Amino acid sequence: MNGTGVTERLELPELRERLEDADLEALRAKVDDRLHRSGVTFGARLFAVDPVPRVIAAAEWEELRSGIVQRMRALEAFVADAYGAREIVRAGVLPERVLHGADHYEPELAGVQPPGGWIGVAGLDVLRGPDGRFAVVEDNVRTPSGAAYLLAAREAVDAALGWAPPHRADVRDALLEGLRAALRAAAPPGVEQPFAVLLTDGASNIAHWEHRFLAAALPLTLVRLEDLELRGDRLYARRPAGHARRVDVVYRRTDEDRLRDGLGALTPVAERLLGPWKAGTLGLVNGYGTGVADDKVAHAYAEDMVRFYLGEEPSLRSVGTYDLGDERVCAESLHRLDELVVKPRGGYGGRGVVVGPHAEPAERERVSRAVRDDPEGHVAQETVWFSRHPTVVGDRLEPRHVDLRPFAYRAGDQVRVVPGGLTRVAFAEDELVVNSSRGGGAKDTWVLRA
Repeated sequence: MNGTGVTERLELPELRERLEDADLEALRAKVDDRLHRSGVTFGARLFAVDPVPRVIAAAEWEELRSGIVQRMRALEAFVADAYGAREIVRAGVLPERVLHGADHYEPELAGVQPPGGWIGVAGLDVLRGPDGRFAVVEDNVRTPSGAAYLLAAREAVDAALGWAPPHRADVRDALLEGLRAALRAAAPPGVEQPFAVLLTDGASNIAHWEHRFLAAALPLTLVRLEDLELRGDRLYARRPAGHARRVDVVYRRTDEDRLRDGLGALTPVAERLLGPWKAGTLGLVNGYGTGVADDKVAHAYAEDMVRFYLGEEPSLRSVGTYDLGDERVCAESLHRLDELVVKPRGGYGGRGVVVGPHAEPAERERVSRAVRDDPEGHVAQETVWFSRHPTVVGDRLEPRHVDLRPFAYRAGDQVRVVPGGLTRVAFAEDELVVNSSRGGGAKDTWVLRA
């Protein structure tokens, strides 16, 4: 097994020349300064961007783009089916227990057919494996973050380098127009010019900078829960002058994404949104209940979803993922814990992830006990020694692990994928968790047009 992953090369001669002649520490400082002056924060800290962009050739991008489009269509069909006829369960393709065990499965949404469908925005997490091909490690279709950080990285790196190839694909217009289209498509029937708002928690949300940026760029009205009021089965937003305007679409970016709390009561957010949404007078991006599709165990069946709903072979594979609720699969995985990655089913941001090949024996024993006690509360995946990319470390370039979060926007049958996405990088040597919440950062991602 390759313990480091392939190292991607700087394919553009002009880029290599500029970096060879550059003061790398000064270049990194220019990027940091630009982000600081723009106020780009992730939580309480400055968002970190490496000045060395990642380059993806046109042909490779087209293969990845088409696979993302295919996968998003299948995930949308799965969510609709999960709250509908459950044909995938009746056909024996996916066990019913996978639905019931998903943290974000919402049984009371059975029969709901929301305006515009369920998933408007997806941000998949994609790795390049040792064979050079991309594979999906997680599907994020609840409230994926990072789109505005993609634009911030592009602006900061362009300003620092002072150069960009003329055949590089644009991201800003593609991203904003894709999101606009998804919001328009979520509007209730007959609403031609929907009034849309972005619902935020405010400064307590770690991605609040992104909320403010997107609201200003689209533009959307930025609201908090106290700005919304129910009038029958309609939702209204209070305006600064004291007037209220009927809301047609909510872009929901709150941390609370469940219908009910631990005591079974509606969450405060659901108290405002659920009634109008179920009545068909309000569209949500993304809808409640979509987490059934980015559940880590459901991920094990994502390629089967493509075959079942679309009648096609998946063009974008998944990282090998194992449903530990299957006794045979669980027994086999327990014998291979030193080779596998084990994750808590409901975890996020890299929390609780144990990488078997890096773990101490005592940690693997602890994970083994946890899996035996609650197999359906965990998922196992093959350890992928994913690719590394030249990254500024002090005054030199060193390889660091990277993944990719491409963003896709669905409007009816049309799915738009922003060229490139947000490359995330782990700054620590040999670190396999790239999340910003674990000290990682980002890179600009250049897709070259043919």
